[in-house]
Amino acid sequence: MRKRISAVVTQRAKRGSLSNRLQKTGSSLGVMVEQFERVIPKTQAEVSVAQQRLIRAGYRKDSAVKLFYGMKVLVPLVLCAVALGSGLASESPFVIYATALGVGYLAPDFWMGRKIATRQKRIRLGLPDMLDLLIICIEAGLGLDQATARAAKELRGAQPAIGDELGIVVLEQSAGRPRSDAWRHLAERTDVDTVRTLVSMVVQSEKFGTSIAKILRTHSETLRAQRVQSVEEQAAKTTIKLIFPLVLFIFPCLFLVTLGPAFILMSESFKSFITH
Repeated sequence: MRKRISAVVTQRAKRGSLSNRLQKTGSSLGVMVEQFERVIPKTQAEVSVAQQRLIRAGYRKDSAVKLFYGMKVLVPLVLCAVALGSGLASESPFVIYATALGVGYLAPDFWMGRKIATRQKRIRLGLPDMLDLLIICIEAGLGLDQATARAAKELRGAQPAIGDELGIVVLEQSAGRPRSDAWRHLAERTDVDTVRTLVSMVVQSEKFGTSIAKILRTHSETLRAQRVQSVEEQAAKTTIKLIFPLVLFIFPCLFLVTLGPAFILMSESFKSFITH
């Protein structure tokens, strides 16, 4: 029994040491990449725009901006090294190196745009669940602030993106920021149209004193109806999208199968006619 316990403990210690080594290696690589960001000349406005995009992608640390600009220097150098090592730059080096530098410089921007779109999609899909939780908590007797904190806690596992954003709203309200400003910051951080509509409804409800539960329920039903309509719209578009594969791939095969034997027979008959 002691041998088993000691084996388990040593195995966990090895795992912990391995994870610590990986964390140290990742941090050292991050520090090395951050050194490259000094090469790129940039203004404060460009840095603020990049930081805002990184926040929308889910990266809020201060080192994220340095890593982003460091990758804009490191990726072109890696692509140029790959082109040099593979021999692609032997024929036309100016074009290859210029392409590698341009693609490498723009690759982090495309990657971040993809991350932003993915996170916005997750927030858009998780918004009805968040509204249902808020409605349940409010109808159970909680206030909007307590319901927001409870929903943020419950959604961290199922919908981490929207749960994380709600957690920031709770932290801002706990720090003393007004509720309307905290929710407006949520709309600015996410940049999702449905979230902006929700924030405007919450602000109007606080301003005019209307029932927040009814407003949230109406908005949740509207979102689900819009989701069903978008699915029906995509299903209706499939008939038009199938025209191009039919014309380019399926119809030529059908013509070959149906008309091919007839052409063969006709060519053989013409040959026999010419010989006679």
